[in-house]
Amino acid sequence: MRVYIPTTLPGLAEAYKAGELGPEPLGAYAVTPSLREWYVSDDIEELEYAALTRAAQASLRLLAAHPEAPRRRVVLAIDVADTAVGFDPDRGLDPATLGEVRLAHTVPLGKAAAVHLDADDADADVAAAAQAVGAADAGDDDAQFTVDGAEDHELLWYATQEIPHLIG
Repeated sequence: MRVYIPTTLPGLAEAYKAGELGPEPLGAYAVTPSLREWYVSDDIEELEYAALTRAAQASLRLLAAHPEAPRRRVVLAIDVADTAVGFDPDRGLDPATLGEVRLAHTVPLGKAAAVHLDADDADADVAAAAQAVGAADAGDDDAQFTVDGAEDHELLWYATQEIPHLIG
């Protein structure tokens, strides 16, 4: 199963140094039954993109909590065994937790299939969105507009061999 783990550039650097993502339980996003129902599609690529988008939103929340981190959303795509992934089907009905899963164990970075990262030109929009995400969550429409501005930027795809360059 492919899971999408949200992080930040310092989090990616830490994972690279340690050779693994953790500590457990590790929050991630995947194509869950509730995400399938919400998205109403049978196209696995579209569903995985929806899970990736949810992880990018979680990365934005990590940036809000870590103002010292560079203003770029980071998501790692990792392939894990289905048995390594757990989710609460009742909690999955909450629109705020669609696609959310937990990994019970740390994950070797070697299992990563790709890194998804904002381009440099997204910094200003991502910085503004990180400042506004709390107000957007509280229902502020103007703040939500700002958060949506970050989501207008597509995350770029990088091979895992490029991680040293990305964190350097």
